[in-house]
Amino acid sequence: MSSHTPRKRFGQHFLTNNQIIQDIISIIAPKPEQHIVEIGPGKGALTLPLLKSGCQLEVIELDRDIIQLLKQKNQLFKQLQIYQADVLKFDFRQLAQPFRVVGNLPYNISTPLLFHLLENANDIIDDMTFMLQREVVERMIAAPSSSKYGRLSVMLQYHCQIEKLFDVSPDAFYPPPKVHSSIVQLIPYATPPVELINFKHFAKIVTQAFSQRRKTLRNTLKNVLNIKDIESAGINPQARAETLTLKEFAQLSNIVARKSKKAGFS
Repeated sequence: MSSHTPRKRFGQHFLTNNQIIQDIISIIAPKPEQHIVEIGPGKGALTLPLLKSGCQLEVIELDRDIIQLLKQKNQLFKQLQIYQADVLKFDFRQLAQPFRVVGNLPYNISTPLLFHLLENANDIIDDMTFMLQREVVERMIAAPSSSKYGRLSVMLQYHCQIEKLFDVSPDAFYPPPKVHSSIVQLIPYATPPVELINFKHFAKIVTQAFSQRRKTLRNTLKNVLNIKDIESAGINPQARAETLTLKEFAQLSNIVARKSKKAGFS
């Protein structure tokens, strides 16, 4: 399988460090009765160890050449199902449920993919273990009032308990990426940590609030909330989005939802 040339357009960086592979498999700890979905299996660094556990494994891969190589290497394992698909358009609800998700995610699609999974399949996923760009993971786990805290932090922390596990240096891959990576595990909440009247209003408020980070809430949210609305949530209208907690974003969202309902909108 070493004959395959990594393709830049697919963001391919193949994991080659055996110790890192073993560490990831130990974290996932696959069991024979489990259903696991691997995104972007590449040359199969995680695929083969997962199959050896006896789990039911489904992989989603865009590169047709990689798929042929995976079929050749893993032809003895009957529990392997391969989908040739763009994972950003993939319907995860067609799969047997529930399932776990793993993958060394291409850095160029990692953020939209996380949103795609959580907004379309959050209730049928047991957990997710990913290799991601370290900077993305730091944004995912960031706390309010930190420079890394933003829309990604708030939206993912609403959906999941998130834990960064360890960093991976570029030399663990071929070709080496220009950035460091991290292993992160996400466990979707059965019940989210804050109560929302309408998720769409929440997503819109968070997006608008962070659309111009240096501006205050009274400016970024002026199309949906006035100063009194913001103050009624116990929040200073002069505050910036990066200082708000998840609970405070939920409070603002619920005010918008109540106003919309009162006005006769959904």
